[in-house]
Amino acid sequence: MFKSLLTSSLVLLSALPALALAQAAPASAPSAAPANPAAASSPTPPEYRSAFEGYQPYTDEKTLSWKEANDRVGSIGGWRVYAKEAQEPSAPGASANPDPHAGHSKQ
Repeated sequence: MFKSLLTSSLVLLSALPALALAQAAPASAPSAAPANPAAASSPTPPEYRSAFEGYQPYTDEKTLSWKEANDRVGSIGGWRVYAKEAQEPSAPGASANPDPHAGHSKQ
């Protein structure tokens, strides 16, 4: 195990100089001189926008007492309504049990 780790490390280390040369700019490429030297000396800074712009802090929602919550579920129709909603397809026009092989050609 140690020998294979040592061998892998040596191979990676031997590849580093080649990778460094590949990343360097070619020496024969002329540097692009700006047309207006005054524009190069005073670049315009990028527009600053805070990541917290429009941030709204978390606020607790009003919680109901257990009795109010139970009464609300009862007025909706109870657990059976929730179970029926879970069985309905989420997208209109979608079948409840889509064929997983639809679209495959049968040759």
